[in-house]
This record gives sequence, C-alpha cells and structure tokens, in this order.
Amino acid sequence: MIHAGMKIDLQKLPFALKPFLLSLFLSLSFLAFLSFQTPPHSLHKPAVSLPPDLRIRPGYSSYDAYINRQLNKTLNPKLRKIWTTRDWDRKVRVFSEFFDNLKLRGFLSNDSKALCVGARVGQEVAALKRVGVNDSIGIDLVPYPPLVIKGDFHRQSFDDRSFDLEFSNVFDHALYPWKFVGEIERTLKPGGICVLHVSLSRRADKYSANDLYSVDPLKELFKVSELVEVRRIDGFGLDTEVVFRKK
Repeated sequence: MIHAGMKIDLQKLPFALKPFLLSLFLSLSFLAFLSFQTPPHSLHKPAVSLPPDLRIRPGYSSYDAYINRQLNKTLNPKLRKIWTTRDWDRKVRVFSEFFDNLKLRGFLSNDSKALCVGARVGQEVAALKRVGVNDSIGIDLVPYPPLVIKGDFHRQSFDDRSFDLEFSNVFDHALYPWKFVGEIERTLKPGGICVLHVSLSRRADKYSANDLYSVDPLKELFKVSELVEVRRIDGFGLDTEVVFRKK
C-alpha cells in the first residue's frame, strides 16, 4: 500500500507498473485542467432583490438541475400523448377564443408576427394560425415541428425587435423571471404586445419554479413596457390575463 506523503522510486517499481502510473498521472492532470476550463453552470442570482409577491421555489442545485426537472414533464410520454390527442382540439379552441378576443381589443392582427413562449406541442401556435395570424411560431425546450422550435425562454435565440406579439402561460416555470421578462422585452418590437396568463389565486403545479401573488412584481420586472390591461380569465388553471405594451 502506498501512503500519502511517501515518495515513489520509479526505478525500483516493476516495469509493468510504470506505464500504468504514467497514464494515471496524465489522466488526473487532464481532469484537473478541465475543471479549471469548464466551470459548472451555476445558478444566477438577481442583481436586485425580487418583489415580495414573487418567490422563487428552492431546491435547484444548478441550472442544469432545473432544466432536467422541466424536461421530466415536457418529455413525459403520457403527457405528450394527452397534449397531442384528447387535449388538442379543446385547447386549440380555447386559445383561439383568447386570440380572437385580443384581435377585437386591438392587440393582435393578421399581420402580426407572433411568438408563443414555452409552447410545448404548440396548441397556442395552431390557434393563432386558425384565427389568421399565420406568421406564428413557438419555442420550448423540446421542439415539436413545424409549430414549435427548440429554445430556452431565459435566452431566446431571436434578434432584437423581432415580434409584434409574444404570448406565454408558463411564467411560473421561469427560474429567473427577470431574464424571462427581459428576453421578451428585448425581442418585442417597439409598441409590441406581451400577453401573460398567470395564476394569482393559487399555487401552480409541482413543476413551477416560482409563485406569483399579485401583478405588482410583473410591473416591476417589465422595465421598458407599460401595463395596459389586467382581467380575470379561466385559462387551464390560470386566472389572470396581463397585457403589456413595449414603449
């Protein structure tokens, strides 16, 4: 047995052990080098304290752990089958009613370029196209072509000022709400509309990463937009629709 602190005389070791020890030394050195070059993807804390009516749920050791948790839901084969079969027509119909209402209120038109943030299998994208908004796309961690492409709502891949309207009903899944909102504001055109469906009256599902208790935190997070409208809705467990317009 070799104890810590003991010196190893390579000249006295059996010839067969020398290549092994050399390989072990090189492997450990390479691993040490990698550890300095590729730091872990750690959690990011907000530059300022969050409003009291918005709370981040604990339990994530890293961003990768958060992503894996979200993928557990998004890739669940039973849920995906439900979303694409028995839930499909009902959700497309209800989303179509929401979007038709947005058109009546002047927030959406057939000429709008629209993005659905956290769109899963794209029922809301299908609904936008059904009501005439053909230039529509969704993003999610798992793509569902042709309606949904792969994307992270904390770090959108689109250029600045790309969209006339952005819709999302997954604000509660954002681990970094300030990044979620910041990316929406970055990719909205001036005068563009953001519509969020959120839950204020009860805690959201077990995969939620934050809990929102009033609209006030949203007003603080949207730095370059004005609050236009708040109304009660019945939207798949979400009870409030919040509309912002980018200045």
